[in-house]
Amino acid sequence: MSALNNGTTYLVTGATGNIGTRVVERLLERGAQTRVFVRDADKATARYGDRVEARVGDLADAATLSRAVDGVDVVFLVSTGPDLAEKDKRAASIAKSAGARLLVKLSTDDVEHGVGTGVWHADGEAAIRDSGIGFVFVQPSGFMDNFLNWADAIKADGVVRCAAGDGTIPFIHSDDIADVAVAAMTKPQYMGQSVPITGPEALSFADMTAKVGAVIGRELRFQSLADDDERRQQSAWGSPQPLIEARLSIFRAMREGRLAAVTTNVATILGREPISFDQWAQQNAAAFR
Repeated sequence: MSALNNGTTYLVTGATGNIGTRVVERLLERGAQTRVFVRDADKATARYGDRVEARVGDLADAATLSRAVDGVDVVFLVSTGPDLAEKDKRAASIAKSAGARLLVKLSTDDVEHGVGTGVWHADGEAAIRDSGIGFVFVQPSGFMDNFLNWADAIKADGVVRCAAGDGTIPFIHSDDIADVAVAAMTKPQYMGQSVPITGPEALSFADMTAKVGAVIGRELRFQSLADDDERRQQSAWGSPQPLIEARLSIFRAMREGRLAAVTTNVATILGREPISFDQWAQQNAAAFR
């Protein structure tokens, strides 16, 4: 009997988001008993129909979270924001009290570098460790999907502007993140591990801009911004100030060459190479046209 069909019940938080949706679909494809924890029941129903058991609530609400984890064996935790460590602590405590044996947290490899949201996630990881529940920390580098933030600018004037300078980073495909997360949820050998995962190569924003341009058949330019100009740009996007400052610290680390390391964990865990940015650009070309 497979690990996915031996009576194990999986709870996925953030189940209508970018990674959570992919994790749910992969569990369902494998015949897993899957429960989702969502704020919007209608959105979950529209996405999954009756294929999942839905629980409505919020990570900040202990009562709804307790109902969601009752009878669950494995939790996939997606938490965001400056207060995410508090959410992680609450989720770990409630999950352990309910009898869950494993919590897989979507963290970030910025934990190792002490930059960006990694500062918040480091505190969340510590709280989960302290709870005594079994854990795996899946730590992806920046998401390739983040490059979609510049889609409007590309369509408007063909220029990608950000404060990364010539720094490089091995952005990772969301499918790779979800595949590693499911492996962490279903294979016991990853228990107690932090798993940093990256894409196959470190690229600069100029590199990525050129790759998108090649796919859409248009000459694009990259323009490096000063930090203050980056603040203004992200403020115009509607980003909250703590997130703006977190992103700026990542751009500074990129400029200093601190985020360029590539790991082999995707290949080791999945038995295949991680998906390239070139393939991602092909898949998302319509967003930039």
